Amino acid sequence: MPSSLHSRPFGSLPSGEVVEAYILRGSGGLELEAITYGGIVTRLLAPDRQGRRADVVLGLPDLGSYLAGHPYFGAITGRVAGRIGGARYILDGIAHPLVANDPPNHLHGGARGFDKRLWTARPASRDDGAPSVRFTYRSPDGEEGHPGTVDVAVTYTVTAGNGFLIESEAATDRATPFNLTHHSYFNLAGEGSGSIEEQEIQIAADTFVACDPLMTLLGKLVPVSGTASDFRQARRLGDAIPFLFQNHGDLYALRPPFAESGSPLSPPARAACLTDPASGRRLEVHTTEAFLQLYTGAALDGSLTGKSGAPYARHAGLCLECQDYPDGVNHPTWENGVLHPGQIRRQATLYTFSTF
Repeated sequence: MPSSLHSRPFGSLPSGEVVEAYILRGSGGLELEAITYGGIVTRLLAPDRQGRRADVVLGLPDLGSYLAGHPYFGAITGRVAGRIGGARYILDGIAHPLVANDPPNHLHGGARGFDKRLWTARPASRDDGAPSVRFTYRSPDGEEGHPGTVDVAVTYTVTAGNGFLIESEAATDRATPFNLTHHSYFNLAGEGSGSIEEQEIQIAADTFVACDPLMTLLGKLVPVSGTASDFRQARRLGDAIPFLFQNHGDLYALRPPFAESGSPLSPPARAACLTDPASGRRLEVHTTEAFLQLYTGAALDGSLTGKSGAPYARHAGLCLECQDYPDGVNHPTWENGVLHPGQIRRQATLYTFSTF
């Protein structure tokens, strides 16, 4: 199957700006559609053990539905993904109050984070010829309360081996917290098929980060051993979810969070594996990031109707969000996620689909 890349109009914003969709199809059969609004992955078609393709990410039917509001389906999430505790921080002696859009915390970049911005997209050239699109955005100084103008690029590639590769790079003119993640909700049985409870997950982490009842991160690592959060061996999600904290899922440390800021990019390490016994689909996650947020779709309540016409009920999909430590600016003894002038922050995450 030859690889291909093409684009089409997806709609227009109230400002009149056109939103484009880019469709990337790899030679292995994986097909991805992403739009310039929020860099949202609107479709991701993966084959099952019989070679039949299904859309394995949750999403909405049209641009108007995305503009009406959604829980970050498929989006580039930042300037800081995750929660900044107390919606404030002090950096270089200056206090920066933020919008508490998840009281009392600042969540996923604020009221209008990267997921609600119009990105510029261009096809990207690769030596291996894999279809690839580079999304760019300039985040101005003061956007959502954060200092510094930040230039961000996020490149999506569909590999011959049915991988969805996400590569990001960012630079700033002032010190600023910075932490991107990708926020697709995966359901390997196909979006709209119901709960993920029959699927199985394994996470390569010995510790997770403690949080309080309001999901504020506490900057303390807790061993997974002896807890419901232990996924070092694969477990059926339906057996695990009822015992997870608020049925939500935890932020896992994939390596000790004490590496030097700006250290060289290391090869992606295996972070997680999700499998669906019924379809035979397998999703493996490799990343250069230090943390993985498991989110089980606990807040989905059936009020959103997906692109195939089915409502998305609780646990209709799960997120595997590879990222830095979200509240690092408030925990300077940790790898703190602050981007400084003169640095280029590069990260890579690879979601690879196969069958068994």
